[in-house]
Amino acid sequence: MRRRTMSGLLVLALATSLAGGAGAAERADLGRHFRGNAGTFVLLDAQTGRTLRHDAERARRRFVPASTFKVPNSLIALDTGVAAGPDFAITRDDALAPPAPWWPPAWSERTQTMRTALSGSVVWYYQELARRIGPARIQAYLDRFDYGNRDLSGGIDRFWLTGGLRISAEEQVAFLRRLYFGELGVSERTTRIVKQLLVLEDTGAYRLSGKTGWAGFGEPSTPQVGWLVGWVERGTDVHLFALNLDVRSEQDAAARLAITKAILRDAGVIDR
Repeated sequence: MRRRTMSGLLVLALATSLAGGAGAAERADLGRHFRGNAGTFVLLDAQTGRTLRHDAERARRRFVPASTFKVPNSLIALDTGVAAGPDFAITRDDALAPPAPWWPPAWSERTQTMRTALSGSVVWYYQELARRIGPARIQAYLDRFDYGNRDLSGGIDRFWLTGGLRISAEEQVAFLRRLYFGELGVSERTTRIVKQLLVLEDTGAYRLSGKTGWAGFGEPSTPQVGWLVGWVERGTDVHLFALNLDVRSEQDAAARLAITKAILRDAGVIDR
């Protein structure tokens, strides 16, 4: 039996939430992990359906998905055949994606594959995928996925960055659950490839998969929100999660993984 080591506050919050008090999850002392920033965390135990929430009101609020949209974008590109596989390569067009001084080094590589672009969160690669897929097919898949508000306004290569698309942490977890269990209506091959590409850590004791996002990255005049969404596999147990927080500095964005792992340790999902 999987060992659980929840802190007393988390146990109380979870038990109360299961009794029907959705807001009770806010009693969990998770605010300390956010280092003074406003944020939310949703954790779903796929075996029991139990859900832990920090700031349940924010968990229902929709935000720009930013680079977490690379998950559905990858699924759509593979399922439509626009991308042949994880090593499908695109060479950057300087006219469409001129390098900017603030770009991370990984983005400047002229040729990227889905494998390198997902791990490096390379925006221009996924913008080109979206152009090749086209709005009609993307809209059809977002409707099928029930992904957030399904709004493609703002341009085919910008709608998930600065356009109209919005999704909540609750909706992120629901989408990821359907992805994990093959319920999105895409091929088994497509699901398998994307799940493999999302692995962040495999310690032997557990496997952590996920994707970050940073709404407003490179555009300091807009609201900055950081994401980390994904799941943890430990034996046959699966827990799905979504974190978002207000980003006030690069350090806040860099802390997304550390915050997530600290909460997962508190909840007994991963070892201390």
